[in-house]
Amino acid sequence: MEQLVEENLQTVRRQMELACRDSDRRIEDVKLLLATKTVPLEKLHRAMQAGETLFGENKAQELRYKFPLMQQHKQAEWHFIGHLQTNKVKDVVKYVTLIHSVDRLKLGQALHHQLTKENKTMDILVQINTSYEESKFGASPETATELVKQLSQFDTLNIKGLMTIGKLNATNEETRHCFRLLKDMQAQIINENIPHVEMDVLSMGMSSDFKVAIEEGATIIRVGTSVFGQRYFPDSYYWNENMRGND
Repeated sequence: MEQLVEENLQTVRRQMELACRDSDRRIEDVKLLLATKTVPLEKLHRAMQAGETLFGENKAQELRYKFPLMQQHKQAEWHFIGHLQTNKVKDVVKYVTLIHSVDRLKLGQALHHQLTKENKTMDILVQINTSYEESKFGASPETATELVKQLSQFDTLNIKGLMTIGKLNATNEETRHCFRLLKDMQAQIINENIPHVEMDVLSMGMSSDFKVAIEEGATIIRVGTSVFGQRYFPDSYYWNENMRGND
């Protein structure tokens, strides 16, 4: 029998507390973001009823579909955590408060153009491909600092930190290396003292590896299947480089 969303949330919260205790961190310093890709509205509503307020979506069309739920639960905060095509920028900035996946200058330019038209600003994270997998989006660690410098020139973009996806189907130590590299990149960028750039946020860790991510310094973990159950599509549906499309 499938466990209730509420029970799964309690389990994830306990695991977060243990990981924080083991790494001598405060639980208040790690946010749980519920990844909502393909999740039915009824399950999302139950999570909200259980007190969860932070949600992340991968696709612009799903944000549009879930907008009535957003209006119903106005205390909920929505982030965009998937690959963002430039032709979807106009839709996404309507709904979210933070974009985790800014990985190239062209996307920064598109966001700046749209936000300028709307007289808005947007908090963003710069996505880094710390596993060097060709199937992943993200700037390489070698080019990440330069990308941050380029993006910092846009006054509509508030750079808050970095995001990565751990190596898929990997051992804990392989995944730990990805997260440790993101932490190192955070320190390197802080040392650059780039104007208008903050590096307080590290978004890393999903259902399979969030405990390791917490141990390595994550401030936001993105958890979906551990709370909502298995999805209909594999990870490649959300992260595959070959799905770049209109960009």
